[in-house]
Amino acid sequence: MIRVRFAPSPTGNLHIGGGRTALFNWLYAQSKNGQFILRIEDTDLSRSKKEYIDEILNSLKWLGFEWDEIYYQSQRFDIYKEYAQKVLKEGKAYIEKSKNHKEAVIFKVIPQKIKTIDLIHGEIEFDTSVIKDQVLIKSDGTPTYNFACVVDDALMKITHIIRGDDHISNTPKQILLYQALGFPLPEFAHLPLILAKEGGRMSKRKGATAITEYRQMGYLPQALVNFLMLLGWSPGENREIIDIKEATKLFDIRSVNKTAAVMDMAKLDWINNQYLKSEDPQSLTDAVIPMLIEKKYIDKDNFDRGYVMSLVKLFQARLSVLNDFVDWADFFFLKNITIDPAAEQKFLAQDLSKEFKLFIDRLGKLDKFDIAAIEASFRELVAELNIQAKALIHPIRVALTGKTIGPGLFEVIYYLGKERTKERLMKWVKQRRGSL
Repeated sequence: MIRVRFAPSPTGNLHIGGGRTALFNWLYAQSKNGQFILRIEDTDLSRSKKEYIDEILNSLKWLGFEWDEIYYQSQRFDIYKEYAQKVLKEGKAYIEKSKNHKEAVIFKVIPQKIKTIDLIHGEIEFDTSVIKDQVLIKSDGTPTYNFACVVDDALMKITHIIRGDDHISNTPKQILLYQALGFPLPEFAHLPLILAKEGGRMSKRKGATAITEYRQMGYLPQALVNFLMLLGWSPGENREIIDIKEATKLFDIRSVNKTAAVMDMAKLDWINNQYLKSEDPQSLTDAVIPMLIEKKYIDKDNFDRGYVMSLVKLFQARLSVLNDFVDWADFFFLKNITIDPAAEQKFLAQDLSKEFKLFIDRLGKLDKFDIAAIEASFRELVAELNIQAKALIHPIRVALTGKTIGPGLFEVIYYLGKERTKERLMKWVKQRRGSL
């Protein structure tokens, strides 16, 4: 059976590169009806934190990567010491004492040429004569990364090791340990790096953001997974939107690109928009309600869910991230809106008190206050005034929302309601008359 593993270190949050590595391991296991093993590499007891473990586990669950088994290296120190003693007894390692008389176990590296077939890069050859003797157990009793990794991968029957290109240099060291311990070799596949769009490796400034932060920014898990899939792999036919279930049928680790992938936030926004547009409004409403409560736009114990969902539908096609809704729809929830200064200067500097008042009067006389009736009354007014519609649409929009862009004006008026529309327009009528 195919068995793969994802082995994060809980010395920090799960970032986008780790998320992609987890995805490609999970995808490969799914595509081969295999098993996905999670191993927490917490041998660095001083730097490993429970909050990081919790964040990693929660992020993997949010992305949908359920694991079949989970292990913690901190609970396996006796196993590593047992195998270190094995190579010592066989003369393949030696003891080195520190100044404070503590003992470290050192593996003897035998110079040789090693060839391995990487499932992505093809044949790779290593010369171990340039590798110095390797520490297996440090003088403080903790195992080194390469040693614990090999022992665990062998005992956990990992058949395929899928990890980042930055681990290629560890491969010959690990192959030597596999040979010394008499373990069968797994197959290796090294994923290309993810580069920032501006060039160079990713950093906190260049997209190396924790998965948790993408979640907080309002990206949907299925959209982020779709995006991660495209960082080095393609379903073919120039497709960019692909369901995860379909991807499991098409994915092959051998078809992953050899060249580095590029982290393109504009592409992620586009993909997320595609998923948001097709998402069930009920689900989106569930997602935005906590955001609105946090902003104090609604009272958690007293709000109209149907009204919120109507607004979600109004903005849904335009959203790049869920947080856009909170930013763009604020004027529906705030009593006092903030007017963009540039928009005010451009559209509200002229005296439109007469036109605003005429429109208010027409809205007040409507027996049926719906979008069609609102638009009809507006069109009649601009026709009578012999002005272009845009001469009044933009100023009214800014007066009602504080913004120059948004949903259709007549939808805005309908969902604001007759009274709030009148109140906001009258503010500008009074302000203009008061300045005369």
